[in-house]
Amino acid sequence: MTNAPGDDAPVPTPPATANTGAIGVMGLDLQEGREIPRTQVVSWAFWDWATQPFNTVILTFIYSALFLTTATFLPPEIAALGEDDPVYQRGLADLASGFGWGGTVAGVLILLLAPVLGQRADAAGRQKLWLGVFTGLLVASMIGLGFVRGEAGYFWIGVAFISAGTVFSEIAGVNYNAMLVSVSTPRTVGKISGLGWGFGYIGGIVALILVVVFYATNWFGLPEEGGLPFQLIAIGCAVWAVLFAIPLFRNVPEPGRVKEERRVGFFASYALLVKDIIRLFRETRPTFWFLLASAVFRDGLAGVFAFGAVIAAQVFGFGFLDLVIFGIAANLVAGLSTIVAGRLDDRFGPKTVIVAALVGLLVAGVVVFVFHDAGPIVFWVFGLILCAFVGPAQAASRSFLARVTPAGREGEVFGLYATTGRAASWMSSALWAGAIALFGATYWGILGIILVVAIGLVLLLLVRVPKQAAAA
Repeated sequence: MTNAPGDDAPVPTPPATANTGAIGVMGLDLQEGREIPRTQVVSWAFWDWATQPFNTVILTFIYSALFLTTATFLPPEIAALGEDDPVYQRGLADLASGFGWGGTVAGVLILLLAPVLGQRADAAGRQKLWLGVFTGLLVASMIGLGFVRGEAGYFWIGVAFISAGTVFSEIAGVNYNAMLVSVSTPRTVGKISGLGWGFGYIGGIVALILVVVFYATNWFGLPEEGGLPFQLIAIGCAVWAVLFAIPLFRNVPEPGRVKEERRVGFFASYALLVKDIIRLFRETRPTFWFLLASAVFRDGLAGVFAFGAVIAAQVFGFGFLDLVIFGIAANLVAGLSTIVAGRLDDRFGPKTVIVAALVGLLVAGVVVFVFHDAGPIVFWVFGLILCAFVGPAQAASRSFLARVTPAGREGEVFGLYATTGRAASWMSSALWAGAIALFGATYWGILGIILVVAIGLVLLLLVRVPKQAAAA
């Protein structure tokens, strides 16, 4: 079986454009004709499975929605007023808004750090190493959440740990996404990208089922005072991440360098980054414009999962079991639709898949907003439709970028790709928090998410599809 990049065989060096130093070949072009060992592909996909509980259990359905943004963290005098009191309701809205501002700060940090850190990983040929470092920091953030007590004074500590985890998760994802090129070929990149996302969603389902078992057994008799069950859930997610990330680090080789190393200091990397962005604009313009469009619409995708459970709990009145069952159904729908869409990606091209998914998201989102007072059935139906479109858009977006990324610049380009991230980066979280603060009710945050998706769709429609991103 032919070696993948990073095995004992030398990594081919791409040809440079005369006098410019420009890289004249896409990273996937170097993979043409290679046969990637199945063990490497599956091990790579398991990282999504390993880290998904942070997104599913902590960021979306359980910890944030059923613990951090509940009356548990209201001052006792406000919590005592009862659910029908306007001050109580405003207090809950303030918690939801505060959670959104934490996501905004995380998004700005991702914007500032991810491209440069990805660029430096490329230069050193150490994408897997930095994936390990930031996966470890993500695990540390989840452990930190295990020490957040259910008291008003701990709210911002909880927000800080979740925001830090979001940053670490996204920067780890820069290197993980960059490694997609080394475990796929031009004919399989859509399928393998979809496989990774599908593994993630299915891992989320399993994690949520374990939470249901934990709940159904009355938390195994543990006292609920201070939020102890939720603290243990956070610790459990950390252990899960450690166990299931091991296959990638054991079986997938370091991609290695395919360009000459550029040794510069950390702050000098920003000047180098500006030059690289200008160079990207001049030499691979579709990549540049797609980065811009995806930076917007993926914010909207991030917002759907980051705030969807808060909407379900505060706007549609979902209780614990309702929310967990919805989470299981949502991940099942998203996982299956993503795996199927990966094959459509390879057949029809990623842009077609993304456009269809974004249109579906907009329609479903408008229905959820307009009929927010029509009862839980609205969110059961159209919330699941939203989830069915999020996964395919995410996977096809990663596939599109992998197809048009110059060789040796995977970490740099996926670092730019991560500036607005897949989990509550600054645009969607700011519009979510701002709309709630302006109108005083949680459901108005839905409009902020819809607006981001709509702008991203318009920008995407203007992106020219290069030959590399067309269906194989």
